[in-house]
Amino acid sequence: MAKASSPFTKSQLLPQEETLEIAHQKGELFIGIPKETAFQEKRICLTPDAVTAIVANGHRVLVEKGAGVDAGFNDADYSEAGAQITNDTNKVFGCPFILKVEPPSLKEIDMINPKTVLISALQLKTQKKSYFEALAKKKITALAFEFIKDEDHSYPAVKALSEIAGTASVLIAAELMANAKNSNGLLLGNISGMPPAEVVVIGAGTVGEFATRSAIGLGANVRIFDSSLTRLRRIQNNLGRTLYTSTLQPKYLMKALLRCDVAIGAVRGSNRSPVVVTEDMVEGMKNGSVIIDVSVDMGGCFETTEMTSHDNPTRVKHGVIHYGVPNIPARYPKTASISISNIFTPYLLNIGENGGIDNAVRIDNGLKNGLYFYRGILTNKAVSDWFDMSYSDINLLIF
Repeated sequence: MAKASSPFTKSQLLPQEETLEIAHQKGELFIGIPKETAFQEKRICLTPDAVTAIVANGHRVLVEKGAGVDAGFNDADYSEAGAQITNDTNKVFGCPFILKVEPPSLKEIDMINPKTVLISALQLKTQKKSYFEALAKKKITALAFEFIKDEDHSYPAVKALSEIAGTASVLIAAELMANAKNSNGLLLGNISGMPPAEVVVIGAGTVGEFATRSAIGLGANVRIFDSSLTRLRRIQNNLGRTLYTSTLQPKYLMKALLRCDVAIGAVRGSNRSPVVVTEDMVEGMKNGSVIIDVSVDMGGCFETTEMTSHDNPTRVKHGVIHYGVPNIPARYPKTASISISNIFTPYLLNIGENGGIDNAVRIDNGLKNGLYFYRGILTNKAVSDWFDMSYSDINLLIF
């Protein structure tokens, strides 16, 4: 019987020394922060304090002149923190690492060098296919901060901005109740001898929770509606008190809307927000009552909502004041900038410690989840499905 030949040589079969993991060499990041050009966008991704920490770790930061002014940070603050300041927009977009709040326009992508790393919002529902084709052409590696997960599998950037939107929705409602055209002149609160203001919160997520916190803090009587019993149970646990909660039953919702002074909509869906409050329901609301539709960027959960802007934020329909601004956190640019900066600074330092974005996403699955383009290859299934584009699993591209 013939002896089977081995596919290995004798030397290959000998015991080999174990190869231990090689430590990643620390990399130097050169981060460009351009001035935001999107309509009414005043935020910036890094505060001067964050720049101080990043520069102290051996990295470089190039800030476009005036980029932080609208958020309350002047050029001298960034210069003293160790950043370089430039008037040259092309120079900023020429950095190997670009950090933005809004996604870059096609004109801005033209200024970006090939194989650059871009971190910004994606805002998938507002994008066009040409945006992704431009990224692919430049072989850009892009991360969307709304997709990045932290260690407890939540989305830190989305959560932080939702906290601001929830808190702000009550403050905006209080202002509109007193000062808006057709307002009822009521104070949102609880004054001795008067019944408290009635607030309806539709949606028990992060926005709903922080709207409820603020309304309760002012002394309002709050009723919360959501389709999920789990979320309703969690909001009571998080607030540490018994609240009026209800599933989205039209009978109870209609009854609450008839008597409320403020209704806050914070219901989101996978594509479009479901319309929970019909026009007939809005017609039954009190004259001078206020609707704040926080989910207007996803279509809105009130049938009567129209998208508005910070310059002209309200519309009056059926005697009810509607506020339909899609980007509420941008109304508070300094708070939002500090919040975003607190999230990004540790990620940037970790990317530097791990020698660059490639090693960082191998180690951090939450950061990897934020990746939607890798060297010009689409790696996000949601984008692929939305625009009917081919994509590759990131795990097949990064070993």
